Amino acid sequence: MKIYTKTGDDGFTGVLGPGRYAKDDPRISAYGTVDELNAVLGLVRAQKVDEDLDALLAALQNQLFLVGAALADPKPGGPFHDAVTNDHASSLETEIDRFEAELPPLTQFILPGGSVAAAQIHLARTVSRRAEREVVGLARDPEGDVPKPLLVYLNRLSDLLFVLGRVVNQRAGVPDVTWSKP
Repeated sequence: MKIYTKTGDDGFTGVLGPGRYAKDDPRISAYGTVDELNAVLGLVRAQKVDEDLDALLAALQNQLFLVGAALADPKPGGPFHDAVTNDHASSLETEIDRFEAELPPLTQFILPGGSVAAAQIHLARTVSRRAEREVVGLARDPEGDVPKPLLVYLNRLSDLLFVLGRVVNQRAGVPDVTWSKP
């Protein structure tokens, strides 16, 4: 299979189902940002985090493919349109609770940083928030047709990534970087 197809040379791309979209269409931007988030998680995994975190990050990467597929399937009733369910967000909440139990209570704002892997997870968190903003914008479009569970999932995902950034530092014995109010 060839990598280049030349079908996007006119500035349009295909999605799951009929039709082509401009490459700067909000739908394409949204799933492009989800793809970027997936790449950042791959960068974190390349830092050789512990097995527990690596397994979770691998699962999140696979789920992000599902999120991207749901965004690329604009028609209700399409095979991936409703692929992200409330159960996906609930599983993220379970992970948040599990990892928060390891951490001291948060008493200050923290800055992205500490270990390299934690800083990269915080980068992933910010990309996740951008993806969420883009999907919210798409959902506000009467023709955007974004299922609610997908929005909830992205919101919980950024919360989980915040907690994971702290956990990575905690497990590495590296203190979180706290905000020093000027």
